[in-house]
Amino acid sequence: MGKTGYFTHQDCRKHEMAPGHPECPDRLAAIHDRLLATGVADALEAVDVPLATLPQIIRAHDVAHIEHLEALSQRLVADAPAGGPDHAQLDPDTTLTRFTMLAARRAAGAAIAATDAVATGRLENAFCAVRPPGHHACRDKAMGFCFINNIAVAVRHAIEVHGIERAAVVDFDVHHGNGTEDILGNDERVLMVGIFQHPFYPYSGTEAPAANMLNLPVPAYTKGMDVRELIEAAWMPRLEAFKPQMIFVSAGFDAHWADELGQLRLNENDFAWITSRIVDVARRHAGGRIVSMLEGGYNLDALATSVEAHVRVLADL
Repeated sequence: MGKTGYFTHQDCRKHEMAPGHPECPDRLAAIHDRLLATGVADALEAVDVPLATLPQIIRAHDVAHIEHLEALSQRLVADAPAGGPDHAQLDPDTTLTRFTMLAARRAAGAAIAATDAVATGRLENAFCAVRPPGHHACRDKAMGFCFINNIAVAVRHAIEVHGIERAAVVDFDVHHGNGTEDILGNDERVLMVGIFQHPFYPYSGTEAPAANMLNLPVPAYTKGMDVRELIEAAWMPRLEAFKPQMIFVSAGFDAHWADELGQLRLNENDFAWITSRIVDVARRHAGGRIVSMLEGGYNLDALATSVEAHVRVLADL
């Protein structure tokens, strides 16, 4: 068995918010094609992805929030034969369709399955190529393309099922992971470190973050070397002091210079370097245990090459 798992599922491609929407099924196709073409896929262990159950999801979310989304979804399905609406607009950027909750439960299921495989030592680490993303999904609200917070579901599963006492979350998406902070803030079993463009959507992360949150807001057009210096100076000492037993990564690649949804100036080498520093901490304190979940990344070429760089480091290729 390979040491790096690759978790993905066709259901995650069924959710499509609108023609031309940047958070589209082609994102997963671009990643899959790149990993195949470069031979990286050959080094990965492909793993089946279950649907997350309601009890697993509500470790991170209010049950009423999930039941509301499921009821909306079921109404869309029921009304479809009569020519009813095929979507429900939750906010200007976030649309629920008949297939959204199937995809979201599959993405959260990948988070659960990857956590099980890594926590029990069947795999050293894992990358989940899933959508919709999750890190903007709050305890009781969908927003920012996100419906279920996959990382928060995974962290709570690791703590409550596998007895992990110290879990770290690393978020390098161009946008602040406000939903993850909303769910995991002030949980002493968790340390979250993040770097993100500011001021920028969702305009959070700078006002009195919880004590277990280390947020590094940076201005537009910040370059990779500056990001590396900040990570080395701020993230690394905090992670070393925390000594995480397992690390969870919100792997957003929209900080790439070619991505039009952000204005940071990172490249594939920067994502590889960030991943290498995460791996270093994991090997020292967590037996190498890392679960990485896809978040943002909307330029298909940049996304594919960045994921390749990230996974190459995870798989030690």
